[in-house]
Amino acid sequence: MYYEQNLVTGVTGHLGKIVAGQLLKETAAENIVALVRNKEKAGDIIYKGIEIRIGDFDDIEALEKAMQGIEKVLLISGSDPVNRLGQHKNMVDTAVKKGVKHIVYTSVSLKDFDSSANQFLMQSHFQTEDYIKQSGLTYTFFRNNLYTDVVPMYGGEQVFENGITAPAGDGKTAFALRSDIGKALAKVLVQDGHENKIYDITGSQAYSFTDVAQTLSDLSGKNVVYNDLPVEVYTAQLKTFGVPEEFIGLMAAFATDIKNGQHETVSSDLAQLLGHKPADLKQSLKEIYGL
Repeated sequence: MYYEQNLVTGVTGHLGKIVAGQLLKETAAENIVALVRNKEKAGDIIYKGIEIRIGDFDDIEALEKAMQGIEKVLLISGSDPVNRLGQHKNMVDTAVKKGVKHIVYTSVSLKDFDSSANQFLMQSHFQTEDYIKQSGLTYTFFRNNLYTDVVPMYGGEQVFENGITAPAGDGKTAFALRSDIGKALAKVLVQDGHENKIYDITGSQAYSFTDVAQTLSDLSGKNVVYNDLPVEVYTAQLKTFGVPEEFIGLMAAFATDIKNGQHETVSSDLAQLLGHKPADLKQSLKEIYGL
């Protein structure tokens, strides 16, 4: 198979680093280019032989240089919810200008956007999808469900003592492990047959936080409880802990969406892309907590 020149964003972050590492198992380092803002943070990537090109989503000139000779771009969604859509448009516009053939974008899995408590954060994902479609670029969208890796966000460092606290009721989430998603993204980048496809990236089963607490109990031999608090009590508690206001709103919104079934959809897409079932809750929590 002929392997195309791939540009990967976000390689100094969790998901991008996983993708870059997996790509090295799928193709030669010379077929991989990483877009980074800070070269010093990409030392391990450089060591592995991946070419580094410096730039960010706001620097059009740098993006044009970064996309020179690139055929596929993995656009891992930006972390700035206010400016994200504009930054994504910069990437798409530059990709069109530089003759990129295919863009892979990490979007979000959500049952019903109109009733989501997290519309502000989620809207730019679907607007980006629309913009990519309108650009004429060949696309692949990964609509990622919540990472299993976010569980510690609701458990904290003392999860085995204090349990998990969230206003999520009995709502369930088809969590997927970030490492599984990264492996699937790498495969899509080096394979044909994913043109203009939208994949719902979820685990093979949906779990509640009660399930998470019970699994942690089983794994650790400790009694891990799930504290289901009213959202106003939960947010007040986070304030007393000094959690930043914007982060409190984000955590509460995700938990509310979980409670309302926004993340309960289960799809077989991730399993099909991997060629095997993704990690289940027990496997994932063992990896995350080192149990």
